[in-house]
Amino acid sequence: MSLLTLLPFIVLIGAMFLMTRSAKKKQQQAVEMRNQMQPGSGIRTIGGMYATVKEVNEDTVLVDAGPGVELLFAKNSIGAVLTDDEYNRIVHGVEHDLKSDADLVPDDASSLTETGDSAADATADDKAVDLGKKDAADEPADDAPAGEAKTDEEPKKTDGDSEAK
Repeated sequence: MSLLTLLPFIVLIGAMFLMTRSAKKKQQQAVEMRNQMQPGSGIRTIGGMYATVKEVNEDTVLVDAGPGVELLFAKNSIGAVLTDDEYNRIVHGVEHDLKSDADLVPDDASSLTETGDSAADATADDKAVDLGKKDAADEPADDAPAGEAKTDEEPKKTDGDSEAK
């Protein structure tokens, strides 16, 4: 057997080795994350439920999902352990960086509709903008010669032959 016939098999085995190695690394990180859980930590389950850890056992976790609601989960069902800031932001809606958003949204809409001496108000008082549409009263009488086509009429349909070449 030559080396060229074995080369695809060697590449395939190498790719499989690298994929399993990265999967094992991710699995090990998930195990470490679950082992670092402590009572009081905010978590997200793989089903998307947010709760606070009450008690951590060898294979199970007791969580507090709300007032008077305690649930028992397997450790493998914990999707993520959240930081305190992230948990409060998601569950309670507490934002720490509200100062940057304060200037963007006014308290009331009156500041958006104020009238004053601005450029927008000056243009509103000027003559109306002509958009190219005309009322029936503004149209000239049918004095136009018969050779000119009216703009309101639909163009004549042809069977595809055109005289212009």
